[in-house]
Amino acid sequence: MTDAKTDRIGPRSTVRPEILFPLFTPVTNLTGIGPRLAKLFEKLAGPNVVDLCLHLPSGLIDRRYAPSLAVAQAGRIATLTLRVGAHQSPHTKRQPYRVVCHDDTGSIELVFFHAHPDYLTKILPEGAERLVSGRVEVFAGGLQMTHPDHIGTLAERDEVMKVEAVYPLTTGLTQKTVGKAVAHALEKAPDLPEWLDPAYRKKHGWQDWHAALRQAHAPGEVEDLSPLTAARSRLAFDELLANQLALALVRRHLAKRRGRSITGDGRLRRVTVEALPFKLTSAQDHAVAEILAEMAADTRMLRLLQGDVGSGKTMVALLVMLAAVEAGCQAAIMAPTDILARQHFKTMRPLAEKAGVGIELLTGRDKGKARQAIVGRLASGESALAVGTHALFQQDVEFHDLALAVVDEQHRFGVHQRLDLTSKGHAVDVLVMTATPIPRTLMLTAYGDMETSRLMEKPAGRQAIDTRVLPLERLGEVTDAAARAMAAGAKIFWICPLVEESEAIDLAAADQRHADLQARFGERVGLVHGRMKAAEKDAAMTAFAEGSIDLLVATTVIEVGVDVPAASVMVVEHAERFGLAQLHQLRGRIGRGSTRSSCLLLYQSPLGETARARLRILRETDDGFRIAEEDLRLRGAGELLGTRQSGFPEFRVADLAVHANLLAAARDDASLVINRDPDLQSDRGTALRVLLYLFERDAAVRFLSSG
Repeated sequence: MTDAKTDRIGPRSTVRPEILFPLFTPVTNLTGIGPRLAKLFEKLAGPNVVDLCLHLPSGLIDRRYAPSLAVAQAGRIATLTLRVGAHQSPHTKRQPYRVVCHDDTGSIELVFFHAHPDYLTKILPEGAERLVSGRVEVFAGGLQMTHPDHIGTLAERDEVMKVEAVYPLTTGLTQKTVGKAVAHALEKAPDLPEWLDPAYRKKHGWQDWHAALRQAHAPGEVEDLSPLTAARSRLAFDELLANQLALALVRRHLAKRRGRSITGDGRLRRVTVEALPFKLTSAQDHAVAEILAEMAADTRMLRLLQGDVGSGKTMVALLVMLAAVEAGCQAAIMAPTDILARQHFKTMRPLAEKAGVGIELLTGRDKGKARQAIVGRLASGESALAVGTHALFQQDVEFHDLALAVVDEQHRFGVHQRLDLTSKGHAVDVLVMTATPIPRTLMLTAYGDMETSRLMEKPAGRQAIDTRVLPLERLGEVTDAAARAMAAGAKIFWICPLVEESEAIDLAAADQRHADLQARFGERVGLVHGRMKAAEKDAAMTAFAEGSIDLLVATTVIEVGVDVPAASVMVVEHAERFGLAQLHQLRGRIGRGSTRSSCLLLYQSPLGETARARLRILRETDDGFRIAEEDLRLRGAGELLGTRQSGFPEFRVADLAVHANLLAAARDDASLVINRDPDLQSDRGTALRVLLYLFERDAAVRFLSSG
């Protein structure tokens, strides 16, 4: 969030509009929420009132069913009119407190565990009539209701006998607490100026923002929970419009910023291409040409290079980095993990040295004098290329003249980290790379400020991978097949989802599987996982790539960037627990040599419908872009990459799997707005500023020339 006191730029400030103040107060301002509950609400939805307003219901309870006890159906939520009878205190602490109640047709016991008798005699006085709502159950031949949801007087009938929204919860919060807090939050929600185009709103029959918000929190039927209802569609479009407008403002700002023309003479690239043992694909040639053309322009480049597993992105990156060196400048590539940074360095170093270019590797492991020497060579310009992790943008790292920054696996970095690296030079061009194929809808939300190059071909010699799906019961057969493959000279990746056994989740643990396989194959079995020390990981990876280890048990730490051409078999245990994109990434670790490769996906029976569909798609295709679209459809955007990743926006209302058409419309609308009213000065522009702040896209407001 921007600082309302200090962050002022130009004639208008970037201070949040006053109309939004009630929404951006802490949840502790709501009745009944103290510091303890506030922490739970922050975990559930966020720290402010607006977060609760956007925390929409996921289900509903219909309390309108009001039968007599004689016809009350077991298992249903019912609202009963009862006369309170005798209270029965328990003889021991383990027994429940019971209250027997009646109507003219029968009786029911209300059951309370860990009861407070004084409280219960107060709200259920003997002989009084009470309205009681909860789930009716049958126990020992009689009716009972355990911990009723509502106990009230007959005067509260209208308040209780309605459809009640059910909200997603977190441990420590109840439906009653969350429902009450959301109701209070909605009372604070102001009427906001209309930011939608009137014709577009009329076409869809949408209410204003305030009415749509209230409607979304008041489902009358199950159908009202659909993301396609008018109320939820309106709120989703608002969120997507804020996202697209913010990206359009960033893009416009980048286009206006002075860049510098970086043009090389091709001498270093020629030497490098001639030294390669293979020919570049036409897709690689085309991508290099696109990137070089943008580097040569006098505006700053911000381009995404999207390539499927093994499509040759690293070579494209090296060639455009060498173009910067030809122009007398420096270039750096930043990777999210030590393993990936070292992989890039291993690939680039011999080629850079052949071209006579100094190259450095800088990670968090480099300390003391060795680190000082690396930093010194980058600062003096003695070394023109740098490969590293986030260590590259630490404060004491300076470059002589950084002109190009390449950021690999962008979704693992926040945008601020990308900007930190660009601040190390003057008018730095940025190339972002990802090996995770991204569906078009996600592309627009996360990378809408970028031009895109795609590598759709695989390099010559890449082998097709035979993918098979097997139940875990056949683990013994798979182990026998691994023995035969190793005897024939193959190296094998064996992937497990957990590092050590967990009683809560009965999944294969890497430690245990390593021990089992080592008992059969001895020292030919290695282990690598995220909790190991960096040096141990390196030693295991090196022994697998070049030495005595032929079977490597690993967690998903090897998902990205590990290149072992001799590896031709991949076994994944509990494949049903992984995302499609993640399984595709793992499979991409094999098939890099000349040997035919096999991927065995082991699943725990019975398979759910989504998991079955996921594994079927992997068998059918190795096209990462098709796989990404299917992953979005099956899993939803929030979980697309297995975990929520920092580079992608998290949407509160919008669901990209169903709102793709709204995203396209929001993109078109944002483009139209920026062309007509680039500084958002019109009446609609002023309302759109409110929208940007509502969805916390404050940073984009800074890019308006009038603040």
